[in-house]
Amino acid sequence: MMLESYKQQFDTRPINQMLGITLVEQRAGYGRILLTRTNETPKGIGGSLHGGVLATMLDEAMLVAVFADMGDGEQPAGTAELNISYLRPAHGDKVFATAIEVKRGRQLAVIDVDITDSDDRLCAKGRVTYAFRV
Repeated sequence: MMLESYKQQFDTRPINQMLGITLVEQRAGYGRILLTRTNETPKGIGGSLHGGVLATMLDEAMLVAVFADMGDGEQPAGTAELNISYLRPAHGDKVFATAIEVKRGRQLAVIDVDITDSDDRLCAKGRVTYAFRV
């Protein structure tokens, strides 16, 4: 079940509005977001989605998964590490990023993220480590 107040907050963040990113699904340790391309969406080689936008999607999807399960006393500190492997150009009108929490400890959470195009082809794969204040 998605937290409606978080969806509203997520969808109205300026970076997400600028890029056309919206929250599709959220539950404990899981997040899925959608980028709907427009003429203003930054492009990469051959009209594909720009790699920086894909990296932003990776980070944004991770936040959805992490914040879905914030415990009492957990204080966010920010992204500690982000790794992305670009596997193929992301084409099409819709691009998805799906984040799954792999492990969550007292200070760090590790989240895997897959980015797929509108034909459900894997375009990029990433891993993000998120830090909490202790």
